[in-house]
Amino acid sequence: MSAQFGPAGNAQAFPYKSSTDAPRWLAGLGLDCYEYQCGRGVNINADTAHKLGEEARAHGIGLSLHAPYYINLANPAPESLEKNTRYILESCRAAHWMGAKRVVVHTGAVMKRSRREALDTALASMRAILQVWEGEGFASIALCPETMGKINQLGDLGEVLELCTLDPRLIPCVDFGHLYARSLGTLTGPDACEAMLDKIEAALGPGRASRFHAHFSRIEFTTNGGEKCHRSFADHGGFGPDPAPLMAAVARRGWSPTFICESAGTQAEDALAMKQLYRLSAG
Repeated sequence: MSAQFGPAGNAQAFPYKSSTDAPRWLAGLGLDCYEYQCGRGVNINADTAHKLGEEARAHGIGLSLHAPYYINLANPAPESLEKNTRYILESCRAAHWMGAKRVVVHTGAVMKRSRREALDTALASMRAILQVWEGEGFASIALCPETMGKINQLGDLGEVLELCTLDPRLIPCVDFGHLYARSLGTLTGPDACEAMLDKIEAALGPGRASRFHAHFSRIEFTTNGGEKCHRSFADHGGFGPDPAPLMAAVARRGWSPTFICESAGTQAEDALAMKQLYRLSAG
């Protein structure tokens, strides 16, 4: 099995009005997967979700879903846990309707505490959510805690991997653009890519590591905050990270992650460029 590539949501070049047409369009481009966006809330109805799933299966497109952006696992307030649980269950229900196998979840903000305190809160929140997730029958849908791009957010690579040690069915969503931004541009190039992949494997073992979920785009960042905005591969100005070393490193290991491209407006075209780089490295 090889790596899969596709966009987050619909690119500017997407010629249709409904996301139910996305699988056919993406398959025609030579892509493999699609991440449905619920960042501003889970608003898709059952009929549309079922239709999207039918189209995805017909055209060989794997589906994932991005849960609402405002989930904050690190918020210690009981009402926050109640809301986070509801948002994640709503996301899993929509994912179930469409046959998506993964739901990407933001980890949250540090909120003027130590990173350890914030992570301990997130761990407790995730444990509670996992109990409900399993009780509701959604355990076949993997939750994917995401690495975050702003320095004051919880979610560096080590923190996300620690969250994923709670349950073997959790899969990290490693956003390499976010990690580049929060490192202020240091996490790019062959050595950095190998070190990040080694860290994933050390934490999760080779089997689970080889199937990790990934987001990728070039990112503009500020030196005092980290992530500023997503860019496209065509943007000039030295925005990183470079996708080529990462594609080469993953191909050398024979891993089969899912790469979702989050480029600004050109996510389908840039996902295809990543797939071509991967295939060149894989031989």
